[in-house]
This record gives sequence, C-alpha cells and structure tokens, in this order.
Amino acid sequence: MEQLVFDLAPPEPPSFANFLPGRNAEALATLAGFAAGDASTTGLLLWGAAGAGKTHVLRACVAAATARGAKATYIADPGALAATDAEALGELALVAVDALDAASPDAQGRLFTLFNGLQAGGRHFIGASRAPLASLALRDDLRSRLGWGLVLELLPLADDDKAAALSAYARTRGFAVPEDVIRYLLAHGRRDMPTLIGALAALDRHSLAQRRPITVPMMREWLQREVGLG
Repeated sequence: MEQLVFDLAPPEPPSFANFLPGRNAEALATLAGFAAGDASTTGLLLWGAAGAGKTHVLRACVAAATARGAKATYIADPGALAATDAEALGELALVAVDALDAASPDAQGRLFTLFNGLQAGGRHFIGASRAPLASLALRDDLRSRLGWGLVLELLPLADDDKAAALSAYARTRGFAVPEDVIRYLLAHGRRDMPTLIGALAALDRHSLAQRRPITVPMMREWLQREVGLG
C-alpha cells in the first residue's frame, strides 16, 4: 500500500524551484546563469552519481531559458543526433545534452560540431555525465572544448538532509507538513527527491480539496479511497 502513494503522485515538471539544492547552491546559481544567457563561457559539464538530479537540472535550465523567450532544447541521448541536427541546433541559445558518458565516437563528432556552432554564436552548451571529464572516454577535440568551460559536480542529498529539505520545500509553497508525515514518506517507497516532492505536492492538493491538514491518517484514507487499500 505504501508504495502506491508515490505511484499516485507524478513528479512535477523539472524546474529550479522544485530542485532542493542541499550542497549544490553554487552549482545551481551557475546553471541559472547559463539558463539566463549570462554565462561568460560557452560550455559547462555537470557530473555526478546516478540520482543526483542531473537530468532534472538540465531540463530546468531548458525550461528557464524557454520561459524568457530563448530557443533551447534538451537531448536525452546524444546518439540520436544527426549531422544536420548538430548544425541546426548550433543556432539555438542553449542546448543541454544528457549522458555524455554514453556517446559513441560518431555522436562525439556531432557534439563537437554542435559545440563549435554554439561557441561561434556566443551561445551555450550544458552536458551531463556520471563521471568527471578526466575519466570520460571522449575524443581529444571534444574533451578539449569541454575543458575550456566549467566542470561542476552535482552532489546528491544525504538521507539525513532529505527531511529538512522536504520541510523547506513545503514552507516555500505555503503549506506545513508534520514530521511524522515526512518520516512516513521517507520510510516507504522510492526515496529519490523528484518522487518525494511529487508526493508532497499531491498531498497538498488533496488536503486543500478536503480542507483538512496533512496527516498520516489523512494520507492513508486517501490511499484507501483511491485504490481500495488501507
């Protein structure tokens, strides 16, 4: 039953507002500068372990750039890039590419073309990988280009920090969450932050509809009504 609270709560669209920074405040400020078009360098390589939130912040950068009227895109798989795509994408204000560590030699060649196009136009490139630049199996020319820019590590939230981070997220949204509700969420189901935030957002919507405060019994009643379990 406990797992279903997460299944009933799809994650919110990625944004800077719903990413809990933890030890990443400086990295997020730098990424926000790229999204705003204010960065003085073309490229940024963001690396970190699985679950650190790299995909979230790449999508958040694209969303922020788009919101200010700039043309931006997120590429989940560098292998999907065609040569013509690389040339056309070089005309965008911001291109965010995930999974650089999985790029084939051919894809790396197209990324090199893309990077050069963005650089020539004073535009921006953000890449993400699971390992730092020195450990990536990249072509020398692409590695060199990425090395000209910034290389930042994105650090996952420690388990001990998640409760405080979730409480802070709720406060910024104008609602209160008791400690026992947060403990319940952390003790059952998935523990990644996008899913946990999605669960809080869903509980907040439910509490507003019911005009009741968020409590563990309310959450259990919600589940019982939604899926017939208690």
